[in-house]
Amino acid sequence: MENLLNHAPCGFLTLSEDGTILAINQTLLTVLEYDTDVLIGKNINHILTVPARIFYQLYFIPLIKADKPVEEMYISLQTANGDDIPVLINAIQRKNSLVIDCVLVQMHKRNEYENELLIAKKKAETALSEKRQANKELEVALHKLEMKQKELIELNKENQKFKLETQMELHLAKNIQETSLTKPIFTEGLQIEAFYQASSELSGDMYGFYHINPNQYGIIILDVMGHGISSALITMSLQSLFQRLILNGFRADIIFKELDNHLYRLFQENDETWHYCTAIYLFIDTDQRTIEYINAGHPPGLWQNSTGEQLELTSTSPPIGSFPGLTFKRRSLTYNKGGRILLYTDGVVDPYDSHLLTSLLENNQGITLTELKQKLVQLMKDEENGYHNNDDQCFILIDLKGVEEQNFCVK
Repeated sequence: MENLLNHAPCGFLTLSEDGTILAINQTLLTVLEYDTDVLIGKNINHILTVPARIFYQLYFIPLIKADKPVEEMYISLQTANGDDIPVLINAIQRKNSLVIDCVLVQMHKRNEYENELLIAKKKAETALSEKRQANKELEVALHKLEMKQKELIELNKENQKFKLETQMELHLAKNIQETSLTKPIFTEGLQIEAFYQASSELSGDMYGFYHINPNQYGIIILDVMGHGISSALITMSLQSLFQRLILNGFRADIIFKELDNHLYRLFQENDETWHYCTAIYLFIDTDQRTIEYINAGHPPGLWQNSTGEQLELTSTSPPIGSFPGLTFKRRSLTYNKGGRILLYTDGVVDPYDSHLLTSLLENNQGITLTELKQKLVQLMKDEENGYHNNDDQCFILIDLKGVEEQNFCVK
């Protein structure tokens, strides 16, 4: 690295497309407390904190893959001694090259935080004085509230009636949403099982799998930002669209582009209601024994062949509706002897515990798909951290059958 960059007052880092560190200046090495060149050849995850790794996968990589610059992204680095260093990162991919150049600037706001604490203390003292005055006013208001008690009791009865009617309407909407889910498939070429559970009455998760023709199948799972009524309404509108597109045999990139356009049409007049959606779609041809897929910011699907070897179907583009002009890149793999696929939404496992799913597949190769589904449901119930109680849960399991020789490759 040139001497000028090596001792620049900010960190400088060069990465390959897969995140391998190709160059790092002495300034950043000093901050991270590493010796010269010790990080060359290592993956950037080696110097990222756990939350920063997730942020890197969900936002940094999709922006770079979309040929967009990363500007003032706030992440944390981890020194050789395990300390966290907050930094701002700017990055861009070189033209006609897979190399990514990054500039990192440390964030120091201790004095600002101390000033904010002093201001907060003064505000608290003022608030205490105001509270005393408010207590006097509350005593007067209390007398008025007692006079309104009977009126409030009547209003409460009306509210209870409205709440009951609303719950009945939500229950009906939930039944309608669950009725729209596709049923398990069992054919000569493949078997599909699914699980779906909303965190509340309505869910922002949705899936569908469709028998397009005797040898071809379309399988999709998606997760609209948030959960509840608004997310469920968006999900249902997307469901009717992707069902029509898949059954008519449209390519995966066309399906995702139409879904992306649909979200923009929904929110083009009101940015405050904007929602995005993560999704993964598989197009399976059991005659050609090929799997084509697109992953738009969704948790990676898991492919496991008959020998137990696993492959992640990682994100190929940002989430649907995240920003204008998205392109959706298709990838494909081939199989001979068959294998098993797991697709899921982020409510199934904590992102830090995604290894539980790979272990579950690895340790249960010989059981049926129905038995595997039961084990995965039990795994979610056994989690003790309460993570699953706050999000919708949805997953799809697929068994593919093939011929004698085993091979698969990703394109």
